[in-house]
Amino acid sequence: MSGYSRDDFDVPVEDYDFSSISDVRTLIDQMGRAGGFTASKLSRARDILRKAISQSDVDGNLNWLSFPACLCATGTRGFFVEALKRKSYNVVITTCGTLDHDIARTYRDYFHGDFSLDDIALGREGLNRLGNVVIPNECYGEILERVLLPWLSEIEDERKSKDGDNPWRGFGSVELCWAIGDRIEDENSLLHWVAKNRIPMVIPGITDGSIGSQLFMHRQRSPDFMIDVLADEQILSDLIWTANESHGLMVGGGISKHHVIWWNQFREDSGMDSAVSITTAPEYDGSLSGARLKEAISWGKIRPEADQVVVEGEASLILPLLGSDLFGNE
Repeated sequence: MSGYSRDDFDVPVEDYDFSSISDVRTLIDQMGRAGGFTASKLSRARDILRKAISQSDVDGNLNWLSFPACLCATGTRGFFVEALKRKSYNVVITTCGTLDHDIARTYRDYFHGDFSLDDIALGREGLNRLGNVVIPNECYGEILERVLLPWLSEIEDERKSKDGDNPWRGFGSVELCWAIGDRIEDENSLLHWVAKNRIPMVIPGITDGSIGSQLFMHRQRSPDFMIDVLADEQILSDLIWTANESHGLMVGGGISKHHVIWWNQFREDSGMDSAVSITTAPEYDGSLSGARLKEAISWGKIRPEADQVVVEGEASLILPLLGSDLFGNE
């Protein structure tokens, strides 16, 4: 039975000293000392992530990054691009829409809007609303179809010339992301860096988005075409069974977050060594998105002694703060 003594609580709360805050790093340092309900969690998350990133180049260490597609429709994509450019993370789990937005924004702009816009009026003008981002039809579905279908034909020709007997053996979302990223020269593209650094990026729900529709359309022309989703799982299995350490940053929830913690239960002695979760979802409905990391301990997905924290808040606000500290100039 656990208990507490007065000696367990000996770190005093300090007020912010704004005259001494010169950058985001100093601010987050003071957040840790000032406390206050979410600020101290942000400071702790920064410390956990900094430690994991500092060891990301150690052979056998896994640094997982998971996030939903919506953030890549905003400038927050820059956090993920910088993280992958620096090889701070070496395994990525995300959703199909990440490919949609990354490719679309390589060729077209998205625009600022507002949550209160009239969606009926927008629809009449061929404008799509994603939260407070406005995406014209020509900047999404139209450009994706124009760009991706020719690429898929090229990729198919390359696969057949390499292995004519079974060109789709092992061709999962990891290989697809690399093949697409090899064709993107824009250094603001997430796929560009995934391909350049050959970082496995797994899309468990690869058909759930515009790119999935393009894959289906290509298959109408080429009936033998397929995505081997179990090839992705083999890659994750090989990584997890040989991992010395496993750390993760999970932004949001759903299939991306679950895929990270699911595979970590198969490690020897079970679970992640450290984890940071950023979420706006409540815990009371029993959803995976809202489940706090401590719940994963009972499943063997996170180790009991793991350094872990859940930061409740919206990621397009939190990630720029963390990125300014973790990736900013010294």
